Amino acid sequence: MKKADVVVLGGLSGITAGISCRRHYPDKKVIIIRKEGTVLIPCGIPYIYGTVGGPENNVIPDGLLENNGIELVKGEAVDVDRQNKVVTMKDGQTIGYEKLVFATGSVPLIPPIPGIDKKNVYPVKKEFDYLSDVYRQMKDVKDLVIIGGGFIGMEFADECKKGREINVTVVEALPHCLQMAMDNEFCDEAQTKLVETGVKIMVNEKVEAILGNEKVTGVKLADGKELKADMVILGIGAVPSTELAKKAGLELGFRGTIRVDRYMKTYTDPDVFACGDCAEKVSFFDGRPSGVMLASTATSEARIAGANLFSPTHQNCGVISVFSTVINGRAFGVAGLTERTANQVGAKIVVGKAEAPDTHPGGMPNSCQTKVKLLFAKDTGVILGGSLSGGKPVGEMVNVLSACIMHKMTADDMVMFQMGTHPALTSSPIMYPIVNAACKAVIPLKG
Repeated sequence: MKKADVVVLGGLSGITAGISCRRHYPDKKVIIIRKEGTVLIPCGIPYIYGTVGGPENNVIPDGLLENNGIELVKGEAVDVDRQNKVVTMKDGQTIGYEKLVFATGSVPLIPPIPGIDKKNVYPVKKEFDYLSDVYRQMKDVKDLVIIGGGFIGMEFADECKKGREINVTVVEALPHCLQMAMDNEFCDEAQTKLVETGVKIMVNEKVEAILGNEKVTGVKLADGKELKADMVILGIGAVPSTELAKKAGLELGFRGTIRVDRYMKTYTDPDVFACGDCAEKVSFFDGRPSGVMLASTATSEARIAGANLFSPTHQNCGVISVFSTVINGRAFGVAGLTERTANQVGAKIVVGKAEAPDTHPGGMPNSCQTKVKLLFAKDTGVILGGSLSGGKPVGEMVNVLSACIMHKMTADDMVMFQMGTHPALTSSPIMYPIVNAACKAVIPLKG
């Protein structure tokens, strides 16, 4: 039987947990057990079908583990004996541990739609060989229907149009694509950018059935309309992969995730931790359960879990929910609450908005107009959220907003923000949109 101080079950967040453990406890032996032969970058999966040109260009090299002194065991873990601290593999191999980390991630949500099991209907699985098959099959596709207008659906639609003569239709049940993540004005902007590529978007539409014999030939909508399709991509969300955790007797919580405390330690066993999509999350704002599944959140939790394995070091502050995406060259980002979610929880807010080019002057090459919308708590002035759209700088500006939210900065604090600027890299210091949006909120906050 193999033995290790720490055994990690899982992929991407498991790598981060293992590296974090080695940084904090360099004398500890770490083994990662991984079913997949190759780990993909999850957020990069849609770009396999356009920008990066194949799954082989979207992988995390195993050299990262070797460089950090982590042993990789490839295979499937099928049983965990917590009493004797032993993991059993499908091939019969056993591995002993002192501390165990579940980082088993999530699997795609597959709705009970008639015909969902037909050939060329693909949930978005994080599996190299599976996605390679989708890539090969797509070469002959003329009509692609994407069910779900969230991040995955919109990014797939955008990428699949690149370099292909293909008809792409996105079907979304809500009134707007990306509605679960962004306010309407940003949803509308993203939809407009995607339509410019030739993608057709159908909102307020539900899929009733997938048509065809063995292979998909079309999609039937609830209102009776039929869409031609020789491939269907399912982009409607994910569910935690916690079957092994349940079998091991770990307590499950919200939506079947593994219950953990602020140190990422399970409620059931002090020697078992969990992080990433399989672990339960609570909101940074009110401590209520959160269904957010983001790679950035997963790696943050993994760093915390790895650091806490042998001594409590870091606490998880809860999910802020920070993301960015790009649709037809236009970047969108959100940190914290949107105006929609703030209204849903009954928060009284003041909104500040600002726009500016991301260079100064705005006539410099590749300049792009940046839009910023900030939300502040009316009674305290503390920032609750921010939304942006613009060029590439949006990807880092949204991270700045996340830091502001995490440290509960007020509008007054942000007005005094000292930014570094350069004509080719940032907005003008006079027009810096994050600061100007905060400035516009200060007066209403003071009544």
